[in-house]
Parts: sequence; C-alpha cells; structure tokens
Amino acid sequence: MMTRALILLSGLLAAAANAGSIEQLESFVAGTRAARASFSQTVIDGDGRIVQESAGTLEFSRPNKFRWHYTRPFEQLLVADGERLWIYDKDLNQVTTRKLDGALGSSPAALLAGADEIERYFSLEAQGKKNRLEWLQVKPYDEDSMFERVRMGFANNGLQVMELYDHFGQKTVIRFSKLQKSPRFAPDVFSFSPPPGADVVTE
Repeated sequence: MMTRALILLSGLLAAAANAGSIEQLESFVAGTRAARASFSQTVIDGDGRIVQESAGTLEFSRPNKFRWHYTRPFEQLLVADGERLWIYDKDLNQVTTRKLDGALGSSPAALLAGADEIERYFSLEAQGKKNRLEWLQVKPYDEDSMFERVRMGFANNGLQVMELYDHFGQKTVIRFSKLQKSPRFAPDVFSFSPPPGADVVTE
C-alpha cells in the first residue's frame, strides 16, 4: 500500500489565501513549480481500522519529477526523473522501474507533480469548509485509475491533507507539514541508479 499510495501522489502545496478549494488548487498548479515537505500517512480499511502508518519526506519539481522517501516503519524510495519511475525497496534490495507516463496517468501524482492539464483528466467539485479546511473532491475520468476519488483539504497556507479512496473501501490519509516552496535541490535529487547487486524489474 505504501507503494500504491506513493505512485499516486508526490507533490504539494502553496495556494492563494482566502480562496475556495478549486481556486486554491488552480493557484497551486500555476504558482508552485517546486517544493519540499514532510508527510505522515495512515491507511484505514473498510471497517475503519488503521492497518498501516508511515512517514517520510517528499520533493517535487513540475512537471513529472519527484522524490518520495519513506523513512518509517520501513525505508522505501520512489523517484520520478521525468521519463521513468523508480521504486527502491531497501530491505529487499529490489528496484522496480516503469515508464512515467503509464505510472502517472490520471493518478493523484498527476494532480500535483504532473503537467498543467488537471481538468483534462479529472472532475473537480468544491465541497465547502469543514474543520477549518476548504475541501475539494477530485474524480478521475479514467475508470481504470487505481483510486476512485481524492479529497484535498486546503487552509490559507496551502494544501494540508489528501484523502485517497480506492475501489476496495480503503482510505489513505496523507498529511503534509514543513513546506518549503522553491527550495534548492541537489543536482541529482531526481536521479536514480540501482545500487550494486540490486534485483531490477522492468515493467
């Protein structure tokens, strides 16, 4: 589930103050070309039970470059270099790679780190304010998308939380913190080379 949720997202925020949820998303897409943040992630099953908790850091540069690093409970790294997606499981010493266009598609990752064509792939529905957040519901037009819908909660300083609902009744909640807009990245932050001896699987 960590990998699935991660392929689905990897980007974040910085929106216009006092705007509605659709306007805040549009402001994010237009104005946030790169960012760094920390995240916590909770997976909840159809009965409301927490089945997994994890945390880490992420970095992205639009379009189509991101680095999503799980640091606990297990280390896992996902890197998109603009052409390919690399998924590295440190414990298994295994790397999975695939073309990025097929990996992003109409996923939540495309919402945040993809190109500037959100309404081509998703329907947007403002859901009003609750618990001090402006909520936006996003549904992919592609029926084969891994997620049925995504809810995004905005506050005046940008995107705070994403809720991803899959087709099996599970919900993945991702909360963002310590956002840095337009940070300086290391030259190789969005590059990946399989470690020596790693098993590499190409899809």
